[in-house]
Amino acid sequence: MFRPIIAATSFALIAGIAFAQDDVPAVETHDLGGGFYALSGQGGNVGVSAGEDGVFVIDDQYAQMSDGLLSAIAELSDGPIRYVVNTHWHGDHIGGNENFAATGAMLVSHDNVRGRMETGLETPMRGDAIPPSPEAALPVITFNDTATFHFNGHEARVIHVPHAHTDGDSIIWFADANVLHMGDVLFNGFYPFIDLASGGSLDGTIAGLEVGLAIADDDTQIIPGHGALATKADMQAAHDVLVSVRTIIAPLVAEGMSEEDVVAADPLSAFNGEWGQWFIDGDTMTMIAYRSLSAE
Repeated sequence: MFRPIIAATSFALIAGIAFAQDDVPAVETHDLGGGFYALSGQGGNVGVSAGEDGVFVIDDQYAQMSDGLLSAIAELSDGPIRYVVNTHWHGDHIGGNENFAATGAMLVSHDNVRGRMETGLETPMRGDAIPPSPEAALPVITFNDTATFHFNGHEARVIHVPHAHTDGDSIIWFADANVLHMGDVLFNGFYPFIDLASGGSLDGTIAGLEVGLAIADDDTQIIPGHGALATKADMQAAHDVLVSVRTIIAPLVAEGMSEEDVVAADPLSAFNGEWGQWFIDGDTMTMIAYRSLSAE
């Protein structure tokens, strides 16, 4: 069973902060069948395709997780890691890039991921500064809308979903295997973090989930960015709660209520008990929705 990692400074997770070695958890491997795996540990969930061509990896968590991830992957295949695709630029998904590249893996991402990694960010959500990434950690292949990999006998379609969790999100769809990695477009079972400072938006996250819902069927194995392995029903629930959030908050924005007054009104109270139990609580989700809708 996947377990979300909760940290006291959860917003700082996107910066790729270091943890004490004693705090680094073991990597758990989840066999999806047909040479596909999901790996959980500390950071975003990792996807793996292992086969005759080698290993295809989706995201690589934090740098301090690299040894554990590489060991877990070595148990699945003795082939080389050929590609690592970053679903977006946050440190809990790209922190291992430099270590994986050192093994010979080719780093791949959307154009905006490399751009943000090159420049860093001075004003993310709570004032944390994210420094530029080292050259060795930068993706060497980037794309605009879609990219397709023909690898291990499968077709992997990498699809950019604009202005969702960030402005560089990709989802990865293995059609014949019916495996879908949603990156942080999907937080399974709790309110998502939408990084407005990195070009994310509430509307874009909803639209990104709709892309995934159009792809998936009831048998699709879905790897979310965070949380347990998901079904289409789980993704539908995540979508529907965000639609409800928008439906509730948008009229308050249109009425000209201040952010402080909207948050104080606790408009998401009906959902908070189920969805506000991770680091995005009801007040924070209200604030994110207010700021996103106010900017549109």
